[in-house]
Amino acid sequence: MNGTDRSSKREAVLALMVERGAQSLLLTGTAVLGWYLDGARVHIALSAGPILSVRVTSACDEVYLTSNEAGRMLLEELPADVIVRSREWHEPLTVEADLAEAEIEGELRDLRRTLSSVEIERFSALGADAASVLTDALTAATPTMTGFELASLVAAGIVARGADPLVVLVGGESRVSVRHPLPTLEPLGRRAMLVVCSRRHGLIANATRWVRFGAASAEEQDADARILEVEADTFAETRPGAALRDILAGIQRSYPAHGFANEEWLGHHQGGAAGYETRDPLATPGAGDVVALGQAFAWNPTAPGTKVEDTVVVTSEGLRVLTVDPRWPTTMVRGLARPAVLER
Repeated sequence: MNGTDRSSKREAVLALMVERGAQSLLLTGTAVLGWYLDGARVHIALSAGPILSVRVTSACDEVYLTSNEAGRMLLEELPADVIVRSREWHEPLTVEADLAEAEIEGELRDLRRTLSSVEIERFSALGADAASVLTDALTAATPTMTGFELASLVAAGIVARGADPLVVLVGGESRVSVRHPLPTLEPLGRRAMLVVCSRRHGLIANATRWVRFGAASAEEQDADARILEVEADTFAETRPGAALRDILAGIQRSYPAHGFANEEWLGHHQGGAAGYETRDPLATPGAGDVVALGQAFAWNPTAPGTKVEDTVVVTSEGLRVLTVDPRWPTTMVRGLARPAVLER
């Protein structure tokens, strides 16, 4: 993707350092490094931490990484305006600085809360790709396909689009009540849920889709309709200035209001802000972070046998859904097209 917002991010970080009276700041976390380095891939193993650190000063951004990675990173990943300080593979990548990332974690999260136009363009493209992969996979799915086989279609599709499949969940008919169904060798059966978290340029798109082979029961149709109402209540609360803890409190009230158990919100996390983490941050009873214009969210209302999830961004006209594939069937809920179950 063309475009960069490096200069504005650097200016914002330098201003934060001035507020703290610091001459240098060391950045070490995956989310903030992906944000600050223009979406660079700062990892090798998806399960491991970053392979570099960044020391920010008023003079420059110094990137510390091992010598065996320096050439590739300069050529393929890093912005041209950084200075690389290579280390041997056995030497530490942490250096002295006045301020550590952990000391200002909340402030740094606030800086990346509002997405730039460049980031929204990237996120929109990622969301469309992730949704397209889900459509392709579930269109090809069969009742006899195993969870691993379906997950492999998704992972291959995500990688083919230049992204990382951070999470791929598959729950077939016998496991639709499992909240985090890792793929298994069990056949899908009559219906299945598919979940993906896809990362590219440091940003992470989250989405859930369902497929059903045959007609839905009345109970399934009712639960699916009611979970969309919980989501609609949540979307209505997701407006600039609202605190995440207050939105979560609204979700707690929404479940029983739409016929679910009073404690349903405790069965699974409900989502939260999105961006450079799968949830950045997660909405919890103590989360005081507030919604900003241009911020992304991924809420995931869920109950046994039903769930809905998409990545959205807050705009002046309301919420814009990013994980959209025009081929997927939808139903209108309070003026917004929401994913229906794909019936085969």
